[in-house]
Amino acid sequence: MSIALPDRVRLRPATVPDGGILEGPRLLRRLPEGVEERPYELFALRPLGRVIGAEIAGVDLARPLTPALHAELNRALLEWKVLFFRDQDITSEHQRAFAANWGELETNPFIPQGETADTTRFTRSASMPAFENIWHVDVTFRPEPALGSVLRLIEVPPVGGDTMWADMAAAYDNLPEDVRERIDGSTAVHDFIPGFDRFSDPELLLRHQDTFPPVEHPVVRTHPETGRRTLFVNQAFTTHIVGMDRDESDKLLRYLFSRAHVPEFQVRFGWRPGSVAFWDNRATQHYAVNDYHPHARVAERVAIVGDRPF
Repeated sequence: MSIALPDRVRLRPATVPDGGILEGPRLLRRLPEGVEERPYELFALRPLGRVIGAEIAGVDLARPLTPALHAELNRALLEWKVLFFRDQDITSEHQRAFAANWGELETNPFIPQGETADTTRFTRSASMPAFENIWHVDVTFRPEPALGSVLRLIEVPPVGGDTMWADMAAAYDNLPEDVRERIDGSTAVHDFIPGFDRFSDPELLLRHQDTFPPVEHPVVRTHPETGRRTLFVNQAFTTHIVGMDRDESDKLLRYLFSRAHVPEFQVRFGWRPGSVAFWDNRATQHYAVNDYHPHARVAERVAIVGDRPF
């Protein structure tokens, strides 16, 4: 039963700034349309999130993968976007061999390397703070950004140091229809300089700025294996949308960047010694939580060469 109010009684005018994250139901679709849930036969899988993130048990990453195990792990990667492995006693060589099952390994001249050129080493301590605490996609400044990455922690802080991932297909699915119409078919410019200039040696950046000129990628890419539409702009490397007024581009990009912040699209992983994460860089963004200072956190990452987004 509704109650009629006198004409003079009205809600006072009140608005919040537009472009934020609104409350209400989310569309949480983990699998592409038409793909049915199937069990995994060669390992146990435990979901850690509704649409993203699963822990794998029963796989020893120090051993070579059989074709059948590789195929099943790849299916799990496509369906869950990031896979976690616990209690892995592996070396850098094992880590590289595992990643190489998915393709050639890439190098990154802006991050110190480990034992080999295709291993990057992140050493964080009281004297060397972290700068990975921003939602980003790895190396989108390349014409062919990484397919995925494998990360293992060598030294885990006593508390903190988690990593978070966001499902950018879910982020795209939940965009308002008018926003999707604006960005479908658009391209954006990606550049390495914004992602590194706040903490890198300027001479290092100068040496590589001709090697890595700005590149254009679709604002919405199509995943080459699943066919899903995925929001593909990130705050570390995306500078502007092509053909759009700068103020309009900045406003729209701020809105699109904020989609990674929706908790329903995320999974958060707490590291322990022997933990490994393997994520699909084509479908996710990630954020290394910087809450462990002044304790040390040492990690090694190998990345797999990807294809040109379309």
